Amino acid sequence: MDKKQLRAIGHNLKPVIIVGQKGISETLLAETNRSLNDHELIKVKLASADRDTRKQQIKAMCEACNAELVQSIGKVALLYLKNPKPNPKTSNIIRGFAD
Repeated sequence: MDKKQLRAIGHNLKPVIIVGQKGISETLLAETNRSLNDHELIKVKLASADRDTRKQQIKAMCEACNAELVQSIGKVALLYLKNPKPNPKTSNIIRGFAD
């Protein structure tokens, strides 16, 4: 799956994870892992006003969750993690191709 296809599918998604001013916590990472497992492709919104802080947060989330950064625009990042056994009802990848 190439990044162009992933960006096209991710375009209409709403953020499912919102990183607040307190930053990244274990609970937030657990929820991110669960969301990636269920949906494979998710949008993350970062509240920090500082660009470098947002970049560090995205990098930390990708490393902690073994996810791939597909795209980062402003305060929104698109993360992807392939699920070997995706659920057709929850996978944004499968549903994205069905549209």
